[in-house]
Amino acid sequence: MNNSIKTLSPADFRALVRKNEFTNNTSGVAQGFVQGNVVILPQDWAYDFLLFCQKNPKPCPLIGMSSNAGDYLLTELGKNIDIRTDVPSFRIFENGQLIDEVNDIKSLWRDDLVTFVLGCSFSFEEALLADGLEIRNISEQKNVPMYTSNIACKSAGRFSGNMVVSMRPMLAKDAIRAIQICSRFPSVHGAPVHLGDASLLGINDLNNTDFGDAVTIKDNEIPVFWACGVTPQVALAQAKPPFCITHSPGAMLVTDIANSKLAVL
Repeated sequence: MNNSIKTLSPADFRALVRKNEFTNNTSGVAQGFVQGNVVILPQDWAYDFLLFCQKNPKPCPLIGMSSNAGDYLLTELGKNIDIRTDVPSFRIFENGQLIDEVNDIKSLWRDDLVTFVLGCSFSFEEALLADGLEIRNISEQKNVPMYTSNIACKSAGRFSGNMVVSMRPMLAKDAIRAIQICSRFPSVHGAPVHLGDASLLGINDLNNTDFGDAVTIKDNEIPVFWACGVTPQVALAQAKPPFCITHSPGAMLVTDIANSKLAVL
C-alpha cells in the first residue's frame, strides 16, 4: 500500500473513495482513526438488528447509526460522511442472497433505509503495531483471514447465526500481549475469543477462508481469533430480509473518530 494512503486524513481518504480512486480493503489506511463495518436495512428490520447488536456486543459493537430512516449523512461519525459513496465496496443482498458488489449505492438509496456502523478490528491492529507486534495480513498486504465459527450468537427477533472470527498468527508471548492490549478496546471487539486449535471453533483448514485471504502461519506461531464485524452478514443470510446492503469484507467506512477515543483505562 502506498504510504501516502496510510497518512491521509479520514476526509481526504473518503474523497478518494467517493471518486472510486480507492476500492480495496482498508487495513492500515488513514492511520489513527476508527473504521467501521456497515449494515443498511429497511426500517421494519432495523429494531431486530439493533437488538441483535445489543445482545452480541463482542462481534457487533455498535459505534453509530443513522438518526432517522432515510438519512445518509452520518454526522456523528465524521464531517460530510455520505454512506452512499464513502465505503470502498458494498455488497447488495436480496432475500439473503448476495446479488451484486458495487462501489456506490446512490441509485439504490431509499427513504426507509437505516444505517448501522459497527466497530472494526482494524482499529486495534494499530495499537498492536504500536507495541511492536507484527500483523501478518498487513505485512503481507492481504485482507485479514475470516472464518465462520461454531460459536452461536444470541438470537434477537429474526436474527441469529454463528460468530465470524478474524485470525492473526502470533508467537505465544505476543498473543498474551495482544490480549492485554485489545482488552482496552471493547468497542472494536476487545480481547480475542480463542487462541490455538482452530478445530475447536469448527475451523478445519486455516488456508480455506470464508472471507478475506489466507496468510502465512509459521511453525512457532499459534492462530489468535477475534470476534469479527462480518458476523452480521451470516445473520443476514439466515434472516433473509428482502433487501439489505453491507460493506464488502475488509472494505470499511473510515470515520473521523480517533482510535484513542475508544480505549478504556
